Amino acid sequence: MTDDLGGVGELAALSRILPRLGGAAALVGPGDDAALLAAPDARVLLSTDVMVEGPDFRLAWSTPHELGRKAIATNLADVAAMGGVATGLLVAIAAPPSTPVAFLEAVADGMAAACARLSPGVGVVGGDLTASSVLTIAVTVSGSLQGRAPVLRSGARPGDALAYAGSLGLAAAGLRLLFAAGERDPRAVDALRRSRSALLAAQLAPEPPVHAGPIAAEAGATAMLDVSDGLLRDGSRIARGSGVALDLDPRALEAEVRGVVSASGCSREEARSAVLAGGEDHGLLATFPGLVPAPFRRLGRVLEGPAEVRLGGRPLGDEGWDSFAP
Repeated sequence: MTDDLGGVGELAALSRILPRLGGAAALVGPGDDAALLAAPDARVLLSTDVMVEGPDFRLAWSTPHELGRKAIATNLADVAAMGGVATGLLVAIAAPPSTPVAFLEAVADGMAAACARLSPGVGVVGGDLTASSVLTIAVTVSGSLQGRAPVLRSGARPGDALAYAGSLGLAAAGLRLLFAAGERDPRAVDALRRSRSALLAAQLAPEPPVHAGPIAAEAGATAMLDVSDGLLRDGSRIARGSGVALDLDPRALEAEVRGVVSASGCSREEARSAVLAGGEDHGLLATFPGLVPAPFRRLGRVLEGPAEVRLGGRPLGDEGWDSFAP
């Protein structure tokens, strides 16, 4: 019998994978037809995300541990962007029968590590495992507002400060280096891991500032979202939702660009593109009517006017990541 999914079967594979996911604060966890979670304030945040081999990740670049970490981290960021705290995660994996069970064990280890680091006490409470020709990881996260009002994209008002928590542009700069290394030369990727480990981690195993979501909500954030598709595209979503203009401070943007140049060694223009339209940083973009709380840093301000993103008063457009773009 081979030690892959086709050889051991679903039940035996799950018996090896589930214990690696760690404990979760669930009233009923894995093992029944559905999980049971507490909802103390009678409201539940829900978000889901899918990672598909090819458009979303490459096995030549990512380790299974990194895949698990990224799948969890990106979902935790969505709950944080509403000002909430995660309460549980559902994971569905579709994998080729030739996938080694050890590969999925490593994915589970990465998931457990991400939960422990970013949202201690939260874990995987159930899910599904099935066969597919393409490796796909789908995660659904539930969360609690803990009695607070949700922070939406539609609440920004003229006069608010525009601020950001997390890295900006590093994930896109790391992806550019990976594409330059190619998929057929593992030695080039290994060299990048040694020389640009922090930069690659921003792309392959991000650590969003999940803790900053509730901080922003407590500080009175009027709007907030997870920047997954790029500062311009996601900033435009706040602008449209709130009917305002977001004006980036040129000095703040230049500081972000210099940080990417320093970390990656890319040109200033490449860094500017990564900061504005690169995506996958999973930081939190928020607006505040008063003081900006740490770990947020001020990027600009909210103005009256057409729903757009500007730089020093000049409209920029809404370039960014689009799964269906050619």
